[in-house]
Amino acid sequence: MLIKPIPARRLLVAALGALAVFGSVATASAEPPPPPPPNCTAADLAGVIAGVTAATSAYLFTHPPVNDFFTGLKGKTQEERRAELGAYMDANPQVRDELRGIRQPSRDFRARCGG
Repeated sequence: MLIKPIPARRLLVAALGALAVFGSVATASAEPPPPPPPNCTAADLAGVIAGVTAATSAYLFTHPPVNDFFTGLKGKTQEERRAELGAYMDANPQVRDELRGIRQPSRDFRARCGG
């Protein structure tokens, strides 16, 4: 069985491709990774989520009509929930703004920590 010789051009392209891949890996690994942003640990995330969850619970308990609305979304499709939620928030801008304020720490965390 004869082995066909590899054309020089193919060999050169393959060598350059390998050099590009492995050369960039070596360069990338030579640089230290950037330090993580402050206060972006799993514990920090858990604390933020716990605070937002507790504040949401307190808000819903102290605003029974809002609690009833959200409870009524159970069992509906995502599309139905999305449509009803949009209509409810448009009709109740104060509720929308108060809930946005409650969720703001979560948004801040994601913006700061990239998640």
